[in-house]
Amino acid sequence: MMAYVNEESYQRSLKTRQTWFWSRSRQELWHKGETSGNTQKIVSMAIDCDEDTLLMRVIPAGPACHTGHTSCFYRNVLEEEKDNG
Repeated sequence: MMAYVNEESYQRSLKTRQTWFWSRSRQELWHKGETSGNTQKIVSMAIDCDEDTLLMRVIPAGPACHTGHTSCFYRNVLEEEKDNG
């Protein structure tokens, strides 16, 4: 999955070793799995060379995607184009 992180959610993620994000639509902190139970335990965090992207590797307690898929990236664009083409 991909989500936004602000300074507060970053600090909470570091402190709790659970994923915390910033919801731009709700304008509030979001603890992944707080309502669904599908929490994510952080096992590593890496930042890119431009220091504008953070990669969190996690052990999930359930699916990452709200659709129930393991990943939010379950739709293969190339396959969809082939089927429609």
